[in-house]
Amino acid sequence: MQEQIVFEDNHLLVINKKAGQLVQGDKTGDLSLLDLIKDFIKKRDHKPGNVFLGLVHRIDRPTSGLVIYAKTSKALTRLTQMVKNREIKKTYWAVVPKIEIPKSQRLVHYLKKNEKNNKATVFPKPTEGAKEAILNYEIIKTLDNFQLLEIDLETGRHHQIRAQLAKIGVPIKGDLKYGSQRSNPDGGIHLHARKLEFQHPVTTHNIRITAPVPQNDPLWKACED
Repeated sequence: MQEQIVFEDNHLLVINKKAGQLVQGDKTGDLSLLDLIKDFIKKRDHKPGNVFLGLVHRIDRPTSGLVIYAKTSKALTRLTQMVKNREIKKTYWAVVPKIEIPKSQRLVHYLKKNEKNNKATVFPKPTEGAKEAILNYEIIKTLDNFQLLEIDLETGRHHQIRAQLAKIGVPIKGDLKYGSQRSNPDGGIHLHARKLEFQHPVTTHNIRITAPVPQNDPLWKACED
C-alpha cells in the first residue's frame, strides 16, 4: 500500500490506484481501497480506535490513477464542496486507436446513465434526463497502432470520458463496454487519472500531483517515455 501513496499529510491522502481496484465497497463485496488504506494506517500509526477516512471522488474500477481520500472531517467537507464547484482540476491520459481525429477538440455531449447495464448513453443535443458532459482533449503522442490523448474534464459525469471518446469513434483500449475490439489481460482499460491540481482544503498551498502510469504495461511505458 505504501508504494501507492503519492501524497500524504495530516488532512489528505492521494493514492495511485491500480486498474481493477475498487475505490470504495460495492455490491460485489470485494475488498476496497478505502478498507485497505484504513487497515494500513491503523497498523502503521498504531491507532487503537477506528481510522477516519473519507472518499472525496471516484474513478471507475478498470481505470488507474489518482484518487483523493480525506483523513479529517474538515478536509472531507471542504473537498466535497470543491468537487461540486469544479475547483479540482483533473487531467487524464487515454490510449485510443490510431484513427484520424482532430489534434485537439472540445467535446460537448449529453449523457444519460442506464442503471440496468451501468452504461452511459450519449446524445448530441439536450435530451430529457441527460446531463451535459464537456471535455477537452489533445493528441500528445502517436505510436504504431495507438495514440495518446491528454484530457481535461470540465464536468464529471458517469463514464464520461469512455462514452464521449467512443461516440467520436475512438474507444479506449480494452474498454469492451464502449466498443473496444478486445479486452486487456488485466481486465483494466487504458485510462489513467494522470494529474490533479487544487488548493489544499485546510492550508493555503496549491497541490499539484502527477501519477506515474502502470509500470508493468509496455504500452503505458511507451506513452510516458
